[in-house]
Amino acid sequence: MSALLDKVQKTLVLTGASRGIGHATVKTFSAAGWRVITCSRHDFPEECPWASGPENHIKLDLASEQGVEEGVAKMKQRLGNGPLNALVNNAALSPKSAKGKRLGFVETGISLWHQVFQVNFFAPLLLAKGLLDNLANAQGAVINVTSIAGTRVHEFAGPAYATSKAALAALTREMAADLGPIGIRVNAIAPGEIDTAILSPGTEKLVEKIPLQRLGTPEEVAALIYFLCSEKAAYLTGAEIHINGGEHV
Repeated sequence: MSALLDKVQKTLVLTGASRGIGHATVKTFSAAGWRVITCSRHDFPEECPWASGPENHIKLDLASEQGVEEGVAKMKQRLGNGPLNALVNNAALSPKSAKGKRLGFVETGISLWHQVFQVNFFAPLLLAKGLLDNLANAQGAVINVTSIAGTRVHEFAGPAYATSKAALAALTREMAADLGPIGIRVNAIAPGEIDTAILSPGTEKLVEKIPLQRLGTPEEVAALIYFLCSEKAAYLTGAEIHINGGEHV
């Protein structure tokens, strides 16, 4: 019986899959045989990194509450009453100044604050609530991608991004407490300086202060996400795990 259960394909819903950590996460889960449902405001890119990508992509606008609700409805059409083994809230918005530098508290308009919190905080909340029955069916896992900026002032991440990530970390704890009794585990990972295309100029100076003396890779972050969604992490919930080479110490 257990061997039969092992052959049942697991399903992941992932936001922010087109590059960096999300792209590596898609490849990691796909290689392990998972069905990966991705969602973003863009059409599926032609450079498809995994089989069945185009038919498992849902176009939705995370910056719109209505857009997220419409996206959830599309996901539930595909899932039916079936299990959802993991939801990974990876997509995020980190606004910069016109010169690509940190956008400070004074310079950040209130409409931009709302937009950042909608993408970084409310979209993960709405997705988890909307897919709750499917997650419960699988006794699945929710992974919220926070940030090192959620616990300290960061040289490149502005206050709107930082406070939205701090709020997401707090939400992770609350969700873990509320959903644990129905078998859903909720954890967060807080990446530091990861080698992706969106690194800010000057990041190399930060690397000098990191104990491990290097950037992290998207694949290392994806491996942690995969572990947290696996049965090996079955007794782990309500945690925020730092993956930053020791930058937080």
